[in-house]
Amino acid sequence: MTYISAELRQLVRERANGCCEYCRMPDDDAFRSHEIDHIEAEKHGGMTIEVNLCFCCWICNRHKGTDLTSRDPETRQVTLLYHPRKNLWSDHFRLDGARIEGLTPVGRVTVKLLQMNKSTRVKEREILISLNRFPL
Repeated sequence: MTYISAELRQLVRERANGCCEYCRMPDDDAFRSHEIDHIEAEKHGGMTIEVNLCFCCWICNRHKGTDLTSRDPETRQVTLLYHPRKNLWSDHFRLDGARIEGLTPVGRVTVKLLQMNKSTRVKEREILISLNRFPL
């Protein structure tokens, strides 16, 4: 993996307001520190440049891995995952209580692949929402 400078890491974190760009979990409230993710993995030709990097929690990062697509659970069509630099979060997702609902094929495949609504993750969001610590 390519070295990412401290300055670039800080820029990516600040751009994300300290929250995972996939599930919106705040870094300050996470069990483990968030990571810098290559949206398009280096093995797929993704470069270590600002527009190909995002700030994400370790859970989302582990589930995403190097994947770029998955099958939409409704249509079974191969669909691109959510891309934090090209897509607007609110176009593809919304909160339904503490669950993240995929509004589009992109949203649905991302929610499913990243396991955003696993019971432990929903419980964390419920707690953070009750404390006004989850960004809406």
